[in-house]
Amino acid sequence: MQGTSSLFITDPLNVLNPKKDTTIVWMQEVYDMGGQILQCEMKDLIYKDQQTFCNCVEIQDPNLHPQIIKKVDDIKPLKDIDYIFMRKDPPVDEDYMNALHLLSQAESEGANVINRPAALKKFNEKIFALQFSNWMPDTSVVCKEEDFKLFKNKYSSIILKPLDGMGGESIYKFDESSTDHIEIFKSLTNHYQTMVMVQNFLPEIYAGDYRILIIHGKPFPFALARIPQGGSFKGNLAAGGIGEARELSDDQLTASLEIGKVLMEEGIIFAGIDMIGNYLTEINITSPTGAREILTQTGKNPIKTLLQSI
Repeated sequence: MQGTSSLFITDPLNVLNPKKDTTIVWMQEVYDMGGQILQCEMKDLIYKDQQTFCNCVEIQDPNLHPQIIKKVDDIKPLKDIDYIFMRKDPPVDEDYMNALHLLSQAESEGANVINRPAALKKFNEKIFALQFSNWMPDTSVVCKEEDFKLFKNKYSSIILKPLDGMGGESIYKFDESSTDHIEIFKSLTNHYQTMVMVQNFLPEIYAGDYRILIIHGKPFPFALARIPQGGSFKGNLAAGGIGEARELSDDQLTASLEIGKVLMEEGIIFAGIDMIGNYLTEINITSPTGAREILTQTGKNPIKTLLQSI
């Protein structure tokens, strides 16, 4: 990375947490390797004069003050930046998709975008996992009430979640005594217009929801087990879970290698797959997290591994 420039397309800098955010770890590693760090938001992308540009700032020292920035005087053609890292968190809404279209255009002009915009446009992070249904719990994607009822009647406990959520938001657990499941399903499907995912509940969640980072098709040797707290069934750190770095099980390693091969074929060099026990639940390709906690607990840096391989 010595002497190279890297553009990070992110959420506003003031919402990034230096103590937790994988994007900050990424910036720090680029800085330590002698690279220039540029940052912009999706709204800063511009197409004009037959080229794709950005209005960006330069982050001068992410190790100490990620908020210390220097405004770049001129707009920069994306093709003149060595690496462009798309690190905007979901939701994958219309604005996100339009940014991906511009990044695809920039890629055709010679820009090096990671992960590839075509892959980010192609895959929903929850539906993508269905390609590996042999590793998944029983799963249905439904919209109609009767289909939801049929699935719920198969199990004593089920999970209901939206297809575009993150951080454990709007995920519900229903058991045989639940009385509000129809109303919640109706609300989450926007009155039976929007598809959702239902899965049989996995009690293995209480031992941890594993975030496994896939780098150039290979799993990092340590995963982050996110353990629910206070009686919750959600392990997500954003939902109050506690993260614990652990080595992968044999089945987790096998699944990760199988999935990683497909990720590489699609141009996804950095991803985070989620497994509960040995069951796959989703494949995160937009802005995977977990690197900071793994680095802090093990001294091993997934982002250094990533940057050394590109």
